[in-house]
Amino acid sequence: MKVFIQVPCLNEEQTLPAVLSSIPKKIKGVDELVILIIDDGSTDRTLEVAREHGVTHFVHHTRNMGLARSFRDGVHYALAHGADIVVNTDGDNQYPQGRIPDLIAPLLAGEADIAIGDRQTHKIAHFSAGKKLFQKVGSQVVNFAADTNLPDAASGFRAYSKESLIRLNVVTQFSYCMETIIQAGNKRLKIASVAIDTNAKTRESRLFNSSIQHVFKSAEAILRSYIMFKPFRFFAIIGTIMLIAALIPFVRYLAIIIFDPSDHGNHLQSIIVGVAFFVGALLSFALGVIADLLRTNRILIEENLERVKELQYGIKRDHLV
Repeated sequence: MKVFIQVPCLNEEQTLPAVLSSIPKKIKGVDELVILIIDDGSTDRTLEVAREHGVTHFVHHTRNMGLARSFRDGVHYALAHGADIVVNTDGDNQYPQGRIPDLIAPLLAGEADIAIGDRQTHKIAHFSAGKKLFQKVGSQVVNFAADTNLPDAASGFRAYSKESLIRLNVVTQFSYCMETIIQAGNKRLKIASVAIDTNAKTRESRLFNSSIQHVFKSAEAILRSYIMFKPFRFFAIIGTIMLIAALIPFVRYLAIIIFDPSDHGNHLQSIIVGVAFFVGALLSFALGVIADLLRTNRILIEENLERVKELQYGIKRDHLV
């Protein structure tokens, strides 16, 4: 059993020593433990600090590519070097690396494909009331889209089995956290949650400039992933709303004809509005059908991509779920 612990870094020379020194040297049930530093365009001594702490595995970006790309490139490197499990933590020492054995325990036991550290955000002192609310609501939205029941969908402290990584495809440019949960839920992968306590805050997040920006970017990623897996339902909901909106002016005009026939000529705008909504409803249902056909095509492409990954990483099919 080979476990890769990947640490995405962007100018983390101050906090990286604490991260690396707190990673367990041995874990029961793990034959080989490898630390992988993903340098996302650092301009400080991050690389030197990592080497001073004995790290020999690196992925380099000449410029900042973002967390999602860093995660994807780290996964590619880990799988190419024989990883059975990939753990993701952060270079800012937000997460308790000492809990990695507990995080991967459900995977080692064969009880889950993915494990996510539940930060118990309601207990985090430096989170404002608004941020705690956003985290809670965001997790509920992700759970709705993924048909899961996770208390902390935004946590980046995670463990993925090799089999789950073969089936997941990160396409977002912002953060992989929401997207991989929605994909995993819709692909019927089992996700476990492990309660953890976070370390003290060391710096502000670099993913976003404000909570509002984080909300909008996360909402965009969630919506895109939801439409990817349930396109007909999404467009059918919009179409149904527009159809109901079309019935209102139609019914109003019909009532005018019945109860005041002489006045119906003055209310043609009701017919125009109703027709506009009705056409919109038809277009929404048509888009739903087209999008569902595209979803079927995407599923076939992803199945072929899984086969390509198996060949690329030398994985036998009978080892996959």
